[in-house]
Amino acid sequence: MKIRTQFPHKVDEVEYLWIPLPDGTRLCARLWAPSDALAEPAPAIIDCIPYRLTDGTCVRDAAMYPYWAGFGYACLRLDLRGSGDSDGILLDEYTPQEQQDICDAIAWIAQQPWCTGVVGMTGISWGGFNSLQVAARRPPALKAIITLMSTDDRYADDVHYKGGCVSALDMLPWGASMLHYQALPPHPAVVGERWRELWLERLERDYDWTEIWLSHQRRDAYWKQGSVCEDYAAITAAVYAIGGWVDGYTDSIMRLLQGLPGPRKGLIGPWSHAWPEQVTPGPAIGFLQEALRWWDHWLKGIDTGIMDEPMLRVWMQDFVEPAPVIAEQPGRWVAEDVWPSSRPVEMEYSLNAGTLDAAPAPETCVEHLGAQLTGLDAGAWCAEGAPGDWARDQRRDDGLSVTWDSSPLAEPVEILGHPEVSLTLACDRPNALLCVRLCDVAPTGLSKLVTRNLLNLTHRDGHEHPAPLEPGTRYTVKVVLDSIAHRFPAGHKLRVAVSTTYWPWAWPSPEPVTLSAFTGGHSKLMLPVRPPRPEDGLLLPFAEPEEAPALDMEVTGAGSGGSRVILDKDTDVSTLEFRWIDGGLVTIPKYGIETEDHVTYYYTVREGDPLSAQVKAVGASDLRRGADLDVHIESVCVMRSDLENFYLSSEIKVLDGGREFFSRSWEKTIPRDLV
Repeated sequence: MKIRTQFPHKVDEVEYLWIPLPDGTRLCARLWAPSDALAEPAPAIIDCIPYRLTDGTCVRDAAMYPYWAGFGYACLRLDLRGSGDSDGILLDEYTPQEQQDICDAIAWIAQQPWCTGVVGMTGISWGGFNSLQVAARRPPALKAIITLMSTDDRYADDVHYKGGCVSALDMLPWGASMLHYQALPPHPAVVGERWRELWLERLERDYDWTEIWLSHQRRDAYWKQGSVCEDYAAITAAVYAIGGWVDGYTDSIMRLLQGLPGPRKGLIGPWSHAWPEQVTPGPAIGFLQEALRWWDHWLKGIDTGIMDEPMLRVWMQDFVEPAPVIAEQPGRWVAEDVWPSSRPVEMEYSLNAGTLDAAPAPETCVEHLGAQLTGLDAGAWCAEGAPGDWARDQRRDDGLSVTWDSSPLAEPVEILGHPEVSLTLACDRPNALLCVRLCDVAPTGLSKLVTRNLLNLTHRDGHEHPAPLEPGTRYTVKVVLDSIAHRFPAGHKLRVAVSTTYWPWAWPSPEPVTLSAFTGGHSKLMLPVRPPRPEDGLLLPFAEPEEAPALDMEVTGAGSGGSRVILDKDTDVSTLEFRWIDGGLVTIPKYGIETEDHVTYYYTVREGDPLSAQVKAVGASDLRRGADLDVHIESVCVMRSDLENFYLSSEIKVLDGGREFFSRSWEKTIPRDLV
């Protein structure tokens, strides 16, 4: 990583800027702007998230936004209403209130004397979501966005549901994390004397958002709000959508390129859920320079050539053996001028008696009883670069699934897009799910996950109106796997693996399910094969990563994070322990802040007993700032189920200056709705 110290503009920082909203609420922001912005106004770039600009993202912000400011932009990081040092209460993610607040903030920013009246918006994850959502509201000043690791469909591609299955992996952990995070106080030095009053008000309204999400198990109006796929034509601003192959949100990029009517580009690297200039796996790119080309084109009217380049650029991944961490993913950049491309050729394989063949064989039937431990080698849905985020060798999960293998490939095969699996099946229960995986099997027998997806079979005809299965009745279902670019080497085999369990990606069906899979006939695999494109070799290379000088920061005593599986052979109980945050003491001298955070998730299930499934999230945080602030927070959240209901329990305890300031516990029962 190169640190740039010379910029065309000197940059001034306004540490705390208050943005007034029409209802009297004030949003707290930090501003970096060219020193001469009052004489020569600059376009603005905003990032609006709830992750606390004073102590949460301050190090990241200081490396990114002064960089663009140095090239002539006024950059603002805003705390959302009810978060960090802003006024108000935050009651859920991606609300209409949040979107309107940002539109109002954009209007205010555009009228400031240091702004040209032109605004861009960016963000990763939450900030990527609301960049799309705000663009769909068409605030007049907003001309372009860069959305990273986000989605156009809140139900299909987020931490709550996948294929209509409840995400055991992420739903409760994310709800618990926000419960914990929202319990942190505003800073007295920023908010003033009313900080305790505001803090207590937030604590009394704080709760586990899992309750909301689990109350909407179908794709209803709750999820449609904020899902820009409902009306792509609403977005007229230019959109640059960026993602990574081991991030959880990549499918949205393909849909956005296909659905948006206006200027758009897509970029998919091998990356995890992180900014592309500092990311695992590499190769990292000079994202700040790439973004600057986008901003210069759309916010300053400078022809940088970025819109003359292909619409979609992706990292075509080569085979590499599974490992706890893959620091560098081998492959190469490839591109398509438009998406959907007319170039991919569909290659079809028939699922026969244990084999993948060019032609269907006579029908056979194989029965499969799902094992609750299937999925322990799945890795993360949304990798963040921690040890254990990557899927492991799939042979254990393959052995607990129904599998079909091709013959060794005579020559390499490259795919780009969505593989699809059609399967004719019957189940012995009215409520069942499928996990379908595509693997790359090496001559040694090692099985590497390429892509996968889940399908709640009660959602076989759509996510809005599920219907129970009729036990014993045949159905033909299509599972569209997550988009991917992958090169299968010559001599390797393709493998399709199907299971009725996938813990902890999917909350188990209420009862053990026996699947009858009928091979031949309509059961098949369709691969989006991408023919070679000579123009790929002419693609301009990305710049090397660089950023502005970062804030001084000291970290002591940090753990390594990551996951491990604990299997009790006497009871057949497995526990996947994932240390999401295993931080040491972080000191940020500029702001006089000390923080320490530890968050661990536990996923437990007993073989043969789907009702034993339980997810537990445990968090502890410390925040100190001089003599004004000394806070300790502990939280514990648990999710479990029986045949008819889900059960949530949450508790939180807050200490102020070593003394208990607030504590609360909750219990919620939510009926199962065909999951």
